[in-house]
Amino acid sequence: MTKSRGLTHTCSPIRVAFLLFLFLNCVYLLTSTGRVRTMDELDSVLQADSLLLRHNTAIPQIVNSSILGFGKTDRHGVQRSAWPAGHALLVLPWHAVGHYLLAKLPGITNDNADLAFTAATCWSSATFSALAVAAYFLLVLGLGLDPKSSLACSLLLGFSTPVFVYSGWLYSEPASVAIFLIAALLLFGSAKTISLARLVFASLLLAFSIHVRPNNMVTVFMFIGAAFVLDRSNRQASFRYRTTAVLVAVVAMSGALYLARNYALFGNPFDFGVPATDVTGKDLESWHNPVWKGVLGFLLSPGKSAILFCPPILLGIIGLPLLWQRNRPLALLCGTAPIVNLFFFSFRTQWEGGYCYGPRYLVVSLALLTVPVAALFQTPPRWLSPAFWTAAITGFLVQAIGLSTNIMEDMVRNHYYDHHWDYQMSYSPITGQLQLVWKYLHYQPQHLGLGWDRWFVLLRAAGASARPLIGLVWLFLLGAAMFGYQTWKSVQKCQYTSSPARETC
Repeated sequence: MTKSRGLTHTCSPIRVAFLLFLFLNCVYLLTSTGRVRTMDELDSVLQADSLLLRHNTAIPQIVNSSILGFGKTDRHGVQRSAWPAGHALLVLPWHAVGHYLLAKLPGITNDNADLAFTAATCWSSATFSALAVAAYFLLVLGLGLDPKSSLACSLLLGFSTPVFVYSGWLYSEPASVAIFLIAALLLFGSAKTISLARLVFASLLLAFSIHVRPNNMVTVFMFIGAAFVLDRSNRQASFRYRTTAVLVAVVAMSGALYLARNYALFGNPFDFGVPATDVTGKDLESWHNPVWKGVLGFLLSPGKSAILFCPPILLGIIGLPLLWQRNRPLALLCGTAPIVNLFFFSFRTQWEGGYCYGPRYLVVSLALLTVPVAALFQTPPRWLSPAFWTAAITGFLVQAIGLSTNIMEDMVRNHYYDHHWDYQMSYSPITGQLQLVWKYLHYQPQHLGLGWDRWFVLLRAAGASARPLIGLVWLFLLGAAMFGYQTWKSVQKCQYTSSPARETC
């Protein structure tokens, strides 16, 4: 057990985290693309639309239409998605804002109303990414880090990792990162005895993550292992393995609910609604990929390398032993989740994650691997400052390039897939995006949706009036400036006492 210092009464960590959340949410709303391109993104829009308007999760919208869905007909003859409705439930409030508010603004016509409520739905990723960074701030602050260093590490996560670039798209990764970082904060953010309320809430979050994306179960298992390590160190509890037992029970019930859903829809608990092939005729959901190919791609390829698209993990790897000394359950979680997910997804036929920027399937575990960066700040070596800034600047540039223009334009043009729909290992989205940036600095886009990838640019090109769009942009700009200033002022007020205040394992 090692002791850490406590904050004086002049500082409210919750207030700082809330201001940081508001600041990042405004920034991410400005940089959001506000559009959907892939089947996985479109699936959440379709299910949210059905929940809002028809109060069910069926997606009959794709029948007799040009929409490319991914699912199949259930035993009642109703079209269903291959994915559960967890993500659609999470984005439902934003979808409602799009339908009943954004699409009704003056200057938004029926011709571009669908783009308006899709943009609002996409904004949910901005909120989830901001929530993830706020939870991260509280987590590393609980490790004994001073507030300014905690803020620096949080901004590293928020702007120099795929958390930033995925805040602009409607994949489920931002929501999953938020769920897992909040659960890590609740379970492992303090050495104090975990209250039953915190334990149940964390367990429910982890259980729900399965319904956001079933593959999240892999990371949930790592949480269970970390909870077991935490329980083993707690020799004073009347029920020593309470954390593990509650977590396993709640997750098991969630899994049973998922199987019951499959039985109700498809007549078989192990029929997950995944079609044999996608619309191209390719089997994407099998697990026959040579593991070496996936591992090589995730580590070294120019289009999917975890190191290239998330440079801060190098500092996280170096900081893991130091985190292990302070908080073994958290270190175990942050160290094993990336490794297990790396090999798990390397077996997947579609290991590259479909059309996406960087190693999409590793985004969640890479976010966890940035937690050990905080351990380096507690006794910072001389090389930390230049290494930190190098990782921060490099990572930020990589994410900004991904958010610059429509990634699909380059992926289709430069053959992200070959004619057999196999991923091209030599493909580089970074160089492709830079070519498009240079192109659109000199030429106007010829088609709707090309060019600079911002929701307000797209809506304006689709015919929406400039006045409401400018108003929203100014609102988010002022919010980012105000909340950013308040966050920095609040952090400056935070000071540490010199006397020990709490302990960590």
